[in-house]
Amino acid sequence: MAVVAGWEWDDTLFSGTAPYYRRGRLPYAPGLADVLAEVLRLDGRGRLIDVGCGPGTLALSLAHLFGEIVGVDPDSGMLSEARRGAAEAGVSGKSRWVRVRAEDLPAGLGTFTVATFAQSFHWMDRDLVAATIRDMLLPGGAFVHISDLKTERRSVDDLPYPAVPYPAMDELVRHYLGPVRRARRGVLPQGTPGGEAAVLTRAGFSGPRRHVVPGGQALERTCDDVVAGVFSMSFSAPHLFGARRDSFESDVRLLLREVSPSGRFSERLPSTEVFVWGKNPAEP
Repeated sequence: MAVVAGWEWDDTLFSGTAPYYRRGRLPYAPGLADVLAEVLRLDGRGRLIDVGCGPGTLALSLAHLFGEIVGVDPDSGMLSEARRGAAEAGVSGKSRWVRVRAEDLPAGLGTFTVATFAQSFHWMDRDLVAATIRDMLLPGGAFVHISDLKTERRSVDDLPYPAVPYPAMDELVRHYLGPVRRARRGVLPQGTPGGEAAVLTRAGFSGPRRHVVPGGQALERTCDDVVAGVFSMSFSAPHLFGARRDSFESDVRLLLREVSPSGRFSERLPSTEVFVWGKNPAEP
């Protein structure tokens, strides 16, 4: 099933973005793991499945709260980065990284205490995936939807370096790739869908309980960090530019140097929004 009418997912959606992800994407708000540990009563046991895990950013930050973490993603480059991160963190022995689409679960992976979706659920056939994950969760298990808090205004006042020029960079992407946001072989003129609450209610989950982990901390970013952020996005993945990739990167770097000759930028960390949906503990 298509995520949006007229658009079909394909396995090159995030092609080439994996090497840029860990450097380019902003981290979740500090304290996220502590909030989840308290809310979900995590004690170092149980199993986590992180669906659409990317390079393992979330799953690795939660590894100490579970006996095993399993990350699933259709992109082999992302999983290679996740394995590298697991080795660096010393948790290779308690982690598995499986190349599979969410729609093809359960894939023999067993049952879990918690399933997390970190800014990934919108790419999926959500009704199918929600129903499958509910069957994969143990009684009392939790479906956890995590994203940046989209409604907050992050102030750039009183920061030591210029703000990252996101609007100008977006305009540069449109100049190279056209006015409608790309999503590999298709376009998403209206963006990806919302309405997770209706989907999860239909699937039989209860809730949600909402939690916001406050951000606002000042971050320093370099030109390389900002460029990595651009190339970590599906709508500006390196392969979309074809032979003009190097030209695009040169133009981005020129723009950044004009805004900040020192090559340093400041921005504030987004807050993290968490929705916890439950599976009734009385169910088989």
